[in-house]
Amino acid sequence: MIKKIQALLATSVLALSITLPTTGLAQDMEEKVVVYSTHGEAMLEMVADAYQNETGIKVDFINLKGALADRIRAEKANPQSDVMYGAPSSVFLEMKSEGLFDAFTPSWAEKINPLFKDTDSYWYGTIQTPVMMFYNTEMLPEADAPKDWYDLVNPRFKNSLVFRNALSSSARATYSALLQQFESKGELESGWKFMKELDANTKNYYGSGSMLFQAVGRKEAAVSFMVLNSIIDNKIKNKMPLAVIDAQSGSPVITDGIALIHGAKHPNAAKSFIEFAGSAKVQALLAQKFNRLPTHPDALADSPEWMANASFKVMDVDWQALAAKQSGWIQKWDSEIKSMSKDKKKK
Repeated sequence: MIKKIQALLATSVLALSITLPTTGLAQDMEEKVVVYSTHGEAMLEMVADAYQNETGIKVDFINLKGALADRIRAEKANPQSDVMYGAPSSVFLEMKSEGLFDAFTPSWAEKINPLFKDTDSYWYGTIQTPVMMFYNTEMLPEADAPKDWYDLVNPRFKNSLVFRNALSSSARATYSALLQQFESKGELESGWKFMKELDANTKNYYGSGSMLFQAVGRKEAAVSFMVLNSIIDNKIKNKMPLAVIDAQSGSPVITDGIALIHGAKHPNAAKSFIEFAGSAKVQALLAQKFNRLPTHPDALADSPEWMANASFKVMDVDWQALAAKQSGWIQKWDSEIKSMSKDKKKK
């Protein structure tokens, strides 16, 4: 049963009205749609309530975080979900190659930059998510802060770093993107040496973003990385003394996507939900309420000012190539590189 969203969001949900096109959708619309996601409960509730208010179709959703892809894989022979909503493009590319999605072209597809969508229409980005380093300015002056990812292995940052563990899809994408920078030069072994040195300087790994920011806030360590919108949230809403680092070699920009599950039991409602969730109005609403940077260019006009003014260097990442290697790399990182004693899982 969909819970009521907090009063702060209720007005926005009721005011949101989007006419869903019927092109390509069968007339026999199912009564519900099942959505598996990595997004937080409040965001999922808002989108689900807005969609149900608009269409009358019930949304059953579950936030699976880092277990999302494996859950869909396990259910491949008998899918229990209709839509995958959230996770980096590298995960979508990997799952596409496994035959886990069906192609679908929503009405807004042509508006999306090719960088943020699949060439064969199997998935589309609804959020662009830069992953950037940041630091606590009360612990570290700007002059002493790292300028690039490679600075993090400097001995002077020993026990000054806290990161997310493998539960975080953005952390997995970031660790893999860093490894690819070495692999692209034929130096993958140097990449693993870098990751080992990075682990040596890391004080703790956390199983949730809130735990990580609490650690930085209580000055357990000065430096970390996180998706840009979370850094902005904590800096503005929680008044944390944080500064963002525009890394010299660039920051990975993750495309957070949405896709139709192959063999979905409610395919027409699923297509309708995708049409809704990726629209400019919904992307703008997520930008306003959750600081999510849209992929739909029309959504920027109604988004927070910082998004239009955001400027950062983008790391050169081949997400298509990364898709085939990320799972293996992260398994090695999690089992052979990372110090298990530093893993502080969510209680």
